[in-house]
Amino acid sequence: MKKLFIFAICVLTLTACGDGVDKRKLAELNQRIDSLTVANVQKDNEINDLMDTYNLIEEGFQAINEAQERVTVERSGEGSNSTARIKENMSFIQETLSQNKELINNLQKKVRDGSITNERLKKSIEAMTEQLTKKEQEIRALIEELDQKDIHIAELDEQVANLNEDVTQLTNDNAQKDATISQQTQDLNTAWYVFGTKKELKDQGILQSGEVLKGNFNKEYFTKIDIRVDKEIKLMSRDARLLTNHPEGSYTLLRDANKLYVLRITNPEQFWGASKYLVIQVK
Repeated sequence: MKKLFIFAICVLTLTACGDGVDKRKLAELNQRIDSLTVANVQKDNEINDLMDTYNLIEEGFQAINEAQERVTVERSGEGSNSTARIKENMSFIQETLSQNKELINNLQKKVRDGSITNERLKKSIEAMTEQLTKKEQEIRALIEELDQKDIHIAELDEQVANLNEDVTQLTNDNAQKDATISQQTQDLNTAWYVFGTKKELKDQGILQSGEVLKGNFNKEYFTKIDIRVDKEIKLMSRDARLLTNHPEGSYTLLRDANKLYVLRITNPEQFWGASKYLVIQVK
């Protein structure tokens, strides 16, 4: 921002000089100011994406801690209801751990590939990675304890033994329910995008007779993304046009410092509301 301010002062100074202004130098200064403005906007967008992912990870760890506490309470109880609730919570913990691992990997990739080089952020990611490792160790130890308790439960009185079949069915039903919910959540937050030249899109059947995504097209050509995390797509082209319908105001098309287009999704819910497929034609 300091550089941008200095450039602005220079432009005002040159403008005040009147007819003696070197028009070419003034144009160059304006161009550099534009480039710096775009760079600052992109950096702000990167920071917002990083913080969104960071917050999702923190929320995941908090949810895991709460589920662990519930397991600790239920572990002191006996009977089918206690066992079923323990298994429900353990299933949730393992699913959330897996999601956090994926989000941390995504965060590491964003920092590695982006322009943000904040050492404090890198240390925070390292701390999250250590927290994930420690949490996985805790869960493994907890599973071993529960295995031992399962043996104890199997040796309880006849009433509990008679309930084992019902508990197994209930556990299986809950596991299937959790798996269904997890898959539905994943599906709701999954989208696919592709960008390519007109010829490339035609070759894959994505663009046919001026219409997009009609008939059979190559779905393998698309890139899969998580709409909660992936909000910026670098198009690596100086000419870009969205072929699929997405509401105005839910995205922006900006040029980076190299004048190449970058698609920024500002409102994911609106942007992906009509279709989970995004097609962009570039040159």
